[in-house]
Amino acid sequence: MGIRSSDQYRKGLNDDRRVFYRGKKISDVYAEPELTLAVDHSALCYDIADDRPDLAITEVDGEPVSAFYVAPNSAEDLVRRGALIEEVSRRGGGTIVLKEVGSDALFALLRATTGEGLDNARAFYQRVCEGDLSLAVAQTDVKGDRSLAPRQQADPDLYLHIVDEDADSITVRGAKCHTSFSANADELIVLPTRAMGPDDADYAVSFAIPIDTPGLELYVSPYAAGERNSFEFPISTKHKLLESLTVFNDVRVPKNRVFLNRQPELAGPLALAFVDYHRFTAINYKLPLLDIMVGAASLIAEANGISKAGHVKGKITELITWSETVRGLAQLAAVRSKPGAHGVQQPDPLAVNMAKYHFAHGFHNAVAILTDLSGGLLATGPGGEDWDNPDIRAVLEKYYAAAVPAEKRLRLLNFIADLTARDYGGYQSVLATHAEGSLEAEKLQIARSFDSTKARNYVSDLAGISHL
Repeated sequence: MGIRSSDQYRKGLNDDRRVFYRGKKISDVYAEPELTLAVDHSALCYDIADDRPDLAITEVDGEPVSAFYVAPNSAEDLVRRGALIEEVSRRGGGTIVLKEVGSDALFALLRATTGEGLDNARAFYQRVCEGDLSLAVAQTDVKGDRSLAPRQQADPDLYLHIVDEDADSITVRGAKCHTSFSANADELIVLPTRAMGPDDADYAVSFAIPIDTPGLELYVSPYAAGERNSFEFPISTKHKLLESLTVFNDVRVPKNRVFLNRQPELAGPLALAFVDYHRFTAINYKLPLLDIMVGAASLIAEANGISKAGHVKGKITELITWSETVRGLAQLAAVRSKPGAHGVQQPDPLAVNMAKYHFAHGFHNAVAILTDLSGGLLATGPGGEDWDNPDIRAVLEKYYAAAVPAEKRLRLLNFIADLTARDYGGYQSVLATHAEGSLEAEKLQIARSFDSTKARNYVSDLAGISHL
C-alpha cells in the first residue's frame, strides 16, 4: 500500500482516454490549459497528505492508506471523515475536490452488494487503496422520458444496460450524465440510478473500469470556459470541476470488475447506500462554503459602511443561523450513525437529508442576502484590464472608495460576484439545487427515514385512544 504524490497523480492521467472538450478531442488532459486548472484543483486531495498526514493518512496493517478510502466502522470514524472532507474543501474554495465521491461509492459497494459482486468489490477496494487511485462515479442515467421505466424508453440506450455477456465479460451500452471528475480520474465506478423491477434486469448493473477503456467517451461540459483574470474571477481562476456526459459504446467489462449483474433487487439498495455516504460528503464539503457566505456578508457590509444598520445585522444573523444549523445537522449525522452491513458504518439518513435539504433550501436566500448587502457593483463594476491600467486605476481608486479603500472593496465585490452573479455562481446555484440529489429526493428520504411511531403513540396515550 502507498500514498501517491500529486505529481504522480497528474502523470497517471496521460493515457488513451477519449475526452472531448469545446468541440475537439483532447489528447492530454493536463496539457489543455482550461482543464489543467481542474486537475490542479483535484490534486489538492493528494497534496493534503503532505502537510496534514494526521488527517489524510491512516495506517492499515502497518501500511499507509489514504484516509479518504478507509471504510468507517464507528461514529468516530465518520467524524474524522467529515473533518477531512471539510478541510480539503476549504483548500478548494468551498468546492468538492476528487477522492470524496469515489470513496462514497466504495463504501456503498462494500455495504450493499452480495456474493460474487461483494468479492469483486472487496478486491477492487483493495486495489484502489494499494494504488491510491482516484475515482469518478457515473450514476445518473440520461433517463429520456422520465414517466417511463428504463425498458419502456423509445431508445433503450437512455439508461445504461447490458447488451451482451459471455463467460468472462459483460458488454454495456448507453450513457450517464453529470459525471464529476471523469476526465481527470483513474477509474470510473458505475452505479444504478434507481430501483429496478424484474423486467428491467438488463439495466441493473454496476462495475468499475479504467478511464481509458475502449468504447468509453467523455464529453466535458464547457461551463466557466474561456480566458479570465484573477481580479474579476478570484475563485474560478483557481478552482474548477470537470463534468461530463459519459458514453458507453459497447464497452466490455471483465466479470471480475462487475459488482451487479442483472440483479434488480439490489439496484435500489445500492443506489440508496451511495446516497447515504454521498450526502454525508456533501454536507461536510459545503461547510467551508457556508463560512464563505457569512464571512463575505460581514466583510462587504463593513466595506460599504452599513454594518451597524439593524436590518444588516438581522440579515447576517439569518446567514449565521442557516450556516450553523447545517453544521449541527452534519455533526448529528455522524453521532447518530449506526453499524451497517459488513461492518461499514451508516450515517444517519434522517440527519443527513435534513442537513442537505436545509442547505439547498436556504442557499438561494443566502445569495439574495449577499447580493443585497453588496450592491449593484456586482454587475456593473470595472474589469481586470481597467484595474491594470494605471491611469484608469487612479479614477477607480478615487470614486469606488467607501469605508475601506477602493481596492479592498472591489476585490471583495469581485469575489462575491464570482461566487454568486457570474457563470461560476450560476454553477453553484445549480449544484445547490441538484447536486447529490434534488430537494424532492431529500424530502423523500426524510419521510422514509423518520419513524413516527413514538410521536403517534405519545399523542394516542395523551388523547386516551388506542394506538393505531
